[in-house]
Amino acid sequence: MNLPLTRRRAVLTTAALAGTLALAGCSGSDSGSGSAKAELSVSGTYMPQPVSADMAAGFLTITNKGGAKDELTSVSSHAAGQVTMHSTMGGAMQEQNSFAIPAHGQLVFKSGGNHLMFEKLKRQPKQGQTVTVKLTFAKSGPLTVEMPVKSATYNPSTGH
Repeated sequence: MNLPLTRRRAVLTTAALAGTLALAGCSGSDSGSGSAKAELSVSGTYMPQPVSADMAAGFLTITNKGGAKDELTSVSSHAAGQVTMHSTMGGAMQEQNSFAIPAHGQLVFKSGGNHLMFEKLKRQPKQGQTVTVKLTFAKSGPLTVEMPVKSATYNPSTGH
């Protein structure tokens, strides 16, 4: 079918406008569509068996499949007097009040990087046990996860 040039331009302009409006409807505010909300899940949780009686480290990955960012604002566990969040940059560890979780992104806590510190342990977790951890976010509801205690030398990239 061969449309006159002006008619073809009108059809293409209308199609482009309709596509733009459809995209604008997807990226808007929290209109209840669900696309502008964080969708958080947690994986890769583990705690190396602590060598100290009063302190341990914890690692995990928080994945956000949603279209809005969120923020991890606190972590708690009945196994410790307090749980703090730390970043590591250039070998220097610094306590953080929160960590951003980007839309369609991840927040990774791993050995040598961001990590959780379980301080004032109420009992020293042993390999094979689990520690319950509550993650609190700025926008999403809290998530409670089980963190298995692995060997003191466990490294997920090697599996030991």
